[in-house]
Amino acid sequence: MMTSTFTRCRGALSLSAVLLLVAGLAGLAGCATSAPPPPSKAELPFDQAVAQATDGLVMQTPKQPALIARMSAKRGVVLDPMIDARSAQQTVATQQLQERVSERIGSKHESMEILPFHRANLAKARYLLTGTMTRLSVEQARSPLRIDLALTELASGMVVAQSSVVARDDGLDHTPLPYYQDTPVPLKDPIIESYVRTTATPAGQRADPYYLERIAVAPVIKDATTHYNAERYQDALTQYNSAAGGTASDAQLRVLNGIYLSSAKLGRTAEAEQAFGRIVAYGIAQQQLGVKFLFNPGGTAFWSDAKVSGPYPMWLREIAKASAGANVCMDIVGHTSRTGPAAFNDTLSVQRARYIRQRLIGEAMELSDRTKTSGKGFRENIIGSGTDDAVDALDRRVEFRIVGCG
Repeated sequence: MMTSTFTRCRGALSLSAVLLLVAGLAGLAGCATSAPPPPSKAELPFDQAVAQATDGLVMQTPKQPALIARMSAKRGVVLDPMIDARSAQQTVATQQLQERVSERIGSKHESMEILPFHRANLAKARYLLTGTMTRLSVEQARSPLRIDLALTELASGMVVAQSSVVARDDGLDHTPLPYYQDTPVPLKDPIIESYVRTTATPAGQRADPYYLERIAVAPVIKDATTHYNAERYQDALTQYNSAAGGTASDAQLRVLNGIYLSSAKLGRTAEAEQAFGRIVAYGIAQQQLGVKFLFNPGGTAFWSDAKVSGPYPMWLREIAKASAGANVCMDIVGHTSRTGPAAFNDTLSVQRARYIRQRLIGEAMELSDRTKTSGKGFRENIIGSGTDDAVDALDRRVEFRIVGCG
């Protein structure tokens, strides 16, 4: 390819230009990465913050000599969908973030090209782009958001650029996408935590290996989730089952949730129950399982809409069966959203935990000696919005924490 380039250009280039070109190629591998600009502490409007973060990211990548840049193909970038770092969810706002970043790269940085996040493009692309949005305070409604972006060189596993900015929450929509609204269990497992660490890794350091070692299956999970959000549940199930290959130790919670959700949507009750059992087993192995049991406001009765609470008896049955079979002890912890007085919510969260414990004991009597209850009110909120809708559903959860049986 080098020979053909010089052949095409030899009539147009002087000897000195050719020598300069060769020198540029020789030094290309050693091009220094530009120092990243210091993170802005000012709260910027969202669109301005995204533009600044994106430009700052691209500025740090190794630069090619102008002549070579004009003759070379664009540097390919694949984008692993961006997430809310606290909730591990994709939301309308995180989707808007990644769209704005992609648009900025496409319109302002012609040396780069965003490629579809497909498995084949992992071999073609030079960089992997990741991004997170993190609310700086869960105690303040509409508190500022920190946006983190990182570019990882796929060949070396090195983070070559990282940028962070603080953005105002200019009326952004934090509603989770359908898959994340429906999922019964919060998704912050080791792979998500590794993604978040990678996105915060300074330039010049290696990306988190746990994330990179599993990147090949990420496009399959992305496709499966896209199918689910579009209500193509059979396609989603096929893709999630494909992503579930491998050993149990490599299981990803978002895949197990996807198999359960897709099976349930398809009316495959037995398969859905089996899939939920795998979710519970995974949680017990991780020593913590959080489940989104939604209650009627101010009480201990499950949400009246059967479309929401209909699966709850099966969930309780599987949790009781798995915990009894594993011979574990559990602290059942209730949580509430940030609505109403703190003392009321502390009491309510304990009452809801006690109700769940009673239901579990009804399924497996041996759990009466191996379970206890506590309540956190809204002191351990993940979202903290107090909207009491799909946005803060994770705050209204019950956690099963594996504890010693002493």
